[in-house]
Amino acid sequence: MNNAVFCFPIPKNEPVLSYLSGSPERESLEKELRCQAEETRELPLIIGGREVFSGRTIPVRMPCEHGHILAHCHQAGEKEILAAAEAAMEAKQEWMNLSWIERASIMMKAAQLISGPYRAALCAATMLGQGKNIFQAEIDAACESIDFLRFNAHFASSIYSDQPFSETNQINRIEYRPLEGFIYTISPFNFTAIALNLNTAVALMGNTTIWKPASTSLLSNHLLMRIFMEAGLPAGVINFVPASGAEISRCLLPQRRLGGIHFTGSTSTFNGIWRQVSQHLDLYDSYPRLVGETGGKDFIFAHASADTRALAVALVKGAFEYQGQKCSAASRAYIPESIWPEVWREMEAMLVELKMGDVRDPGNFINSVIDEKAYQTIMGYIEQARQSKDARILVGGNGDHRIGYFIDPTIILAEDPGFITMREEIFGPVLTIHVYPDQRFQETLEICDKTSPYALTGSIFAREKYAAVQACRALRYSAGNFYINDKPTGAMVGQQPFGGSRSSGTNDKSGSALNLTRWISPRTIKETLNPDCEYRYPYMQTERA
Repeated sequence: MNNAVFCFPIPKNEPVLSYLSGSPERESLEKELRCQAEETRELPLIIGGREVFSGRTIPVRMPCEHGHILAHCHQAGEKEILAAAEAAMEAKQEWMNLSWIERASIMMKAAQLISGPYRAALCAATMLGQGKNIFQAEIDAACESIDFLRFNAHFASSIYSDQPFSETNQINRIEYRPLEGFIYTISPFNFTAIALNLNTAVALMGNTTIWKPASTSLLSNHLLMRIFMEAGLPAGVINFVPASGAEISRCLLPQRRLGGIHFTGSTSTFNGIWRQVSQHLDLYDSYPRLVGETGGKDFIFAHASADTRALAVALVKGAFEYQGQKCSAASRAYIPESIWPEVWREMEAMLVELKMGDVRDPGNFINSVIDEKAYQTIMGYIEQARQSKDARILVGGNGDHRIGYFIDPTIILAEDPGFITMREEIFGPVLTIHVYPDQRFQETLEICDKTSPYALTGSIFAREKYAAVQACRALRYSAGNFYINDKPTGAMVGQQPFGGSRSSGTNDKSGSALNLTRWISPRTIKETLNPDCEYRYPYMQTERA
């Protein structure tokens, strides 16, 4: 056994490939898109390293062409879910006792596989199954996934090397134990990298997981599981268990061995899980760790000194990239009266040029939303604005779900800063703007802070430094990730650790050591070299004559 003290150095973020016409990466991606679109696959559960075919399947559809079925994925019932819990516990002892360096080496191998031979396949699966264009798939499925794996190995190095001071007569150390029990991971549809990190961050620290992927990201998520296995992940460390959310939670939440939950999804779902866990506290071996990144109603706030072109670009990209289906997407904006006409001219010129359609056409900036439920929800908000006297639709407002779930980029102008589309999460290509009098800058900052229950991301645009500082202070608790003169999306692993509070989650900052520390339970160990053999203290000794 190599007993060297090893440290993974700070890595560099994975470069984003350009995919220019005729480039090797473009040709490889187009080949994968054709291959995956032409083949209908069967996706089994993977429990204890074995494929499980339950016989109960759901179709995996292409959002841009929902009649096109990419795969059929088997679904777990109570039998398979409980088997996954057993597999996770069976794998735990050997996995937790493995050197953390060996665990990290598996993650580093997975990063290399994604960076090299599986890059095109994972991007293509994310494009076809989750409706992302080339750029959105590249920065997510490839770059951010790789970054999570490499940076987490570095963060683990710093955690494990942090040891206490020892006196001359003692040796003090901290053992960073994994949590007791298994970890239940629940991943969303919108980021392949989040699905990866919810499991690998937990496993890196010696835990085992039961993974419930979103039903609308199964193609890429199943491929991730295959990559983990090829990288050398032992059987049972991560168990891939697609299932109904209600069914899997019903089976797992009363388990006494539940050690924690790593969640990304809606606020209402996380609240429901938290309530269920609280009802079973007397059953658990220890208090489960609940880590969640939930909803957002992210804002862009402009001062009169803002660069209007930069502001307009941030509004368009922040609101409409990936059809607004990002937790961090710009969904509301506050623009001063003096610059609003120029900002709108800049935005209108850009919106006219945006093309919408299939992800396989690289000319399309806008693609489809994820499914019929999302389509109907988003269109419902647009219709409320259409019917309201307090708001009007400036552009967009139309949808077509005959072939794919397409909704035009929509901008709503709200006279009332408390209008429903300024308050509630929509998760679609809808941006609501409130124009405020320049002299009410501070007052409007306060409105921004109090309007929505969320606190995930936000930004201030101002060339005047005092105004930027004023906004940063006023909005201190309004966003866990705050940007100055930039859109509120695009957090980079290792650079802007991600997470928010209030109704946006527990703010445990994925992409940093802070998240990894949630998956360990430290034990302090003190070894005394020369133990006391006298119970009395010196001053208690009888004085001699």
